Amino acid sequence: MKKILLVEDEMHVVSFIKKGLTEDGYDVTVAFDGNTGLQLFHDNNFDLVILDIMLPDKNGLEVCKSIRTVNTSIPVLFLTALGTAENIVLGLETGADDYLVKPFKFIELVARIRTLLRRTETGSATPELQEEHIYRFADLEVNDYRKEVVRDGKPISLTTTEYKLMLYFIRNRNKVLSRTDILEEVWGVNFDIGTNVVDVYVNYLRKKIDNHADNKLIHTVIGMGYVLKENG
Repeated sequence: MKKILLVEDEMHVVSFIKKGLTEDGYDVTVAFDGNTGLQLFHDNNFDLVILDIMLPDKNGLEVCKSIRTVNTSIPVLFLTALGTAENIVLGLETGADDYLVKPFKFIELVARIRTLLRRTETGSATPELQEEHIYRFADLEVNDYRKEVVRDGKPISLTTTEYKLMLYFIRNRNKVLSRTDILEEVWGVNFDIGTNVVDVYVNYLRKKIDNHADNKLIHTVIGMGYVLKENG
């Protein structure tokens, strides 16, 4: 049974989410303020965190930042009544993997949860099927069953968002990807939100993938976007 931490201070929202997720087979633990939520996170092993942004004591952005200092892989889903592009991006830049704007339909929440959990699960397929989901480029390898990234034989630890970005690059190697393309694929935002969130995460990824390599793989195409290719 997957364990979910729900940090939300609106009682009717808590009741609605907990009842539905429990009926769907999830084990839901609730906190009504940011400090309690963070303490529960440190004291337990959860598979996913759902965070409201507007919380007493410590807001959801602060809680997410604190979570990311100790765990870069657990999926974090923001719930927010602040549905502007700026607020959405602010949440993503603190380390969240996805967001849902209130009011929302329960079926959409469940779909987002299943997608996030699926990304973090390791595959149990046969070696032959796993091989079909291994992407190789130069000395870089991405195993999408195990969610593992290796360069020059050395494992690289990526956050969930960094991994999604890396997977998108290697699936589209040698193809120039615009910022809008990347926003839609990695963040599910299908419009230009006028922010540098893509540039920020590409730089995060570069530091982990390219910093100690002579053959740089992630390149900027001025005025167009980014491309995964070998030098020259």
